[in-house]
Amino acid sequence: MKKLVAENIGVRYSLRKGMFGRRDNWALRNVSFEINPGDSFAVIGRNGSGKSTLLRVLTGVFKPDEGRVVNSLGTASLLTINLGFVPNLSGRENAVMAGLLQGRRRREVLTRIEDIKELSGLGDAFEDPVGSYSSGMTGRLGFSASFYNDPAVLLIDEALAAGDDEFKLKAMQMMTEKLRSDLTFVFVSHSLPQVSKLCRRGIWLDQGRIRAEGDVETITNEYKAFQRKKNQGRATAQQLKALR
Repeated sequence: MKKLVAENIGVRYSLRKGMFGRRDNWALRNVSFEINPGDSFAVIGRNGSGKSTLLRVLTGVFKPDEGRVVNSLGTASLLTINLGFVPNLSGRENAVMAGLLQGRRRREVLTRIEDIKELSGLGDAFEDPVGSYSSGMTGRLGFSASFYNDPAVLLIDEALAAGDDEFKLKAMQMMTEKLRSDLTFVFVSHSLPQVSKLCRRGIWLDQGRIRAEGDVETITNEYKAFQRKKNQGRATAQQLKALR
């Protein structure tokens, strides 16, 4: 069966230590999992845990220092608030270019362009240069273009945090509808309610390693228990400090 497989992924950064020395810092280490067609897969964890790095490895933007990615599902499209649009091109032109880069025919992209515009909620700004957009507007354009260009695997990096409440609601509704179709997606988010609503399975990353893997209820409960314990420890330390 076709699937997306991460096999013992490791990504290493070399950091300067002192005047002449250097040390290795592993953003990811021994990360393995499989994603099947139609999976809704979550990646949760604190800032700096390696979530965004993992998405870039899955799309081929980063080459792992260890392990490999085997993707027999088809084109994987990365959707992030910091999507690399061309600043001097309009939202419309960037949406068309995004579709072409995902292997769509120009005619196919143009038949969906008005749907992309409507979902983005950009109105007349759809014809303005993307360089004039706010981060929220850019995120909405990126989500809309990726959603309607139908990649085999959609990788979403906090994109649903962009925009106003109306856009978030619309995006959530459309993603929920897609759960009933054959769309395969990987969702990185700090919002556990969004993760619980959209995803069936996932992993919890901590300091670049998998702490938990399984159904979304299991991993979110383990993550919340870990956070509670950490917060209690911090509160206790503050109380002891106040008594000194």
